[in-house]
Amino acid sequence: MSYEIIGISVLWIFLYGYLIVASIDFGAGFFAFYARATGKDHLINRLISRYLSPVWEITNVFFVFFFIGLIGFFPSAAHYYGSSLLVPGSIAIVLIAIRGSFYAFENYGSKKNIVFLFLYGATGLLIPASLSVALVLSEGGFIMENNGVVTLEYMKLLTSPLAWSIVALAITSVLFISASFLTFYADRADDQPALKLLRGYALFWSTPTIIAAFTAFLYLSQYNARHFQNMMNLWWLLGLSVVFFLIVLWLLYKERRYGWAFMSVMLQFGCAFFAYGIGHYPYILDPYITVQGSATGEAMGIALIAAFIGGLLLLIPSLALVFRLFLFDADYVKGKR
Repeated sequence: MSYEIIGISVLWIFLYGYLIVASIDFGAGFFAFYARATGKDHLINRLISRYLSPVWEITNVFFVFFFIGLIGFFPSAAHYYGSSLLVPGSIAIVLIAIRGSFYAFENYGSKKNIVFLFLYGATGLLIPASLSVALVLSEGGFIMENNGVVTLEYMKLLTSPLAWSIVALAITSVLFISASFLTFYADRADDQPALKLLRGYALFWSTPTIIAAFTAFLYLSQYNARHFQNMMNLWWLLGLSVVFFLIVLWLLYKERRYGWAFMSVMLQFGCAFFAYGIGHYPYILDPYITVQGSATGEAMGIALIAAFIGGLLLLIPSLALVFRLFLFDADYVKGKR
């Protein structure tokens, strides 16, 4: 296996980690606001706060690793994505800053302000929507290069059914992943009112998620036949994703094994996510950036692989320690400390 394949595989693992961890965080913000707006904040907002307090700063570590690694492994990505994502990327950065400000205001007692909570909840949906634009652009046809100048075709992007289907999938996936985890967390806390409410959220958002996934898959077949066919060749991964989705629904409906239900959610998205990534090979940005053609030198690539694998080996135990000390500690989960 070449160093380029190993490098992009490591980066994809980091991006998958960000997908799961960030989705829980973003969705929790939306549910916190929605519960306040519907007068149910007394049921779940303390539970959400107990989850967010120890982990919110960890969320972006995965994304930072992926971003730095992408530029390090594939330097031309800075030229193409840096120019084309200037506006969408700037919007995402502003939204992340607003979201981070919520925690600062929270420390000064402003969490009770409905405006701050609204911004917190809204950014939980707008950030994944803006970041998903990068996946849309990677399919090709939205970026034009003329004499070395890269421009984004905004009108084509805004009128593309594929773009909006991927944005819809990003938003619904965030809410489904988050609700599934928070259901498990409420069960660990033995908080029955919160469990009942969050289980309802998880079941509700399961349907829009699978509809959005099939819709995005349909539009992908019309827009990028090569990528679609490559994914179809990985039918077994896509089939496993559907099987795990059905397991999630069955466990949630039967009100049992919520931990296994969330594990199935992770496997569901993991199978689909890696089928998407493998199907995209050899392109990172079609047709400008390929895995082999745009990779950095072998010596630098091997050094980066060693550094990122080392970072992964440090990050995973650190996350496990945080989860053990806080999220899965019986007293902490139940709000006793």
